[in-house]
Amino acid sequence: MNGAAASGGLKSAFSYCVQQVRNYDYHHYLCLLELPPSMRKAAFALRAFNVETARAMDVASDPKIGLMRLLWWREAIDKIFSDKLIEHPTAQALSSIISDHKINKSWLKRSVEARINDAQREVGEIPETIEELEKYAEDTVSTILYMTLQAGGIKSTAADHAASHIGKASGLLLLLKSLPYHASRNRLFSYIPSKVAENHGLLVNQGGPPEICMDSREGMCDAVFEMSSVANAHLQKARELAATVPKEAHSVLLPAVPAQVLLDSLNRAQFDVFDPRLARGILGIPPLWYQLKLKWHSWRGKY
Repeated sequence: MNGAAASGGLKSAFSYCVQQVRNYDYHHYLCLLELPPSMRKAAFALRAFNVETARAMDVASDPKIGLMRLLWWREAIDKIFSDKLIEHPTAQALSSIISDHKINKSWLKRSVEARINDAQREVGEIPETIEELEKYAEDTVSTILYMTLQAGGIKSTAADHAASHIGKASGLLLLLKSLPYHASRNRLFSYIPSKVAENHGLLVNQGGPPEICMDSREGMCDAVFEMSSVANAHLQKARELAATVPKEAHSVLLPAVPAQVLLDSLNRAQFDVFDPRLARGILGIPPLWYQLKLKWHSWRGKY
């Protein structure tokens, strides 16, 4: 392939990444537009990779096909780091930013391994503690922020710590938002830990594996509140670090804003994840209001 064709192919690969993020992760798409132009390509490639792996199980008609897709991505990462060409636009964009920015392979692997482990859970198998979900959020969401910081050449322990907290908050809240979707697909609340369910009288044990009872709306709201409180504590900790986080890292940490918006929307709905208001606009608020919030934080260099 000649140089012009290669760069044309790469250009269309990055365009594909932007489109994927815009279509399937719109609240983060708007966050990425606030990044300095020099960081956007890498950020969109990383978010597109996250979209591919996060949606693998949802778009597959059969869970086995979804799992095969995730295993394909695990193999693709090894191939990329061995300089092998892969005919997939997101993989091509990733390959380009990995070679430009020396992105850490272990973070990409951690992200896809966490998705594989989640996909391999037995139907009805539920995590025991919130800590297990925090680890899942760290592995799938915080890692994207770490790699974006790395791509921007930002080396800061404080920024990494803030990214860890924001990823955990964001991951937990998005799992809560997805509860109605998972319940409609398989009638299961696979992302409410058994310890939390037990605290609120939602755990039923009828001889087989424990199940989460869907009858008590009040108990469900209380369980969601308990998990949201953990997410809120992570956001608070991330903001407490703001004074020590380098200025150039603040735009990378803007995903704290959509996490806060979702938390506020849950609060308004009294932590009822089935409230139809949560599905309106962007994370429960009008798009213009969301964009203004984001711009305001970005302009002030806050997250």
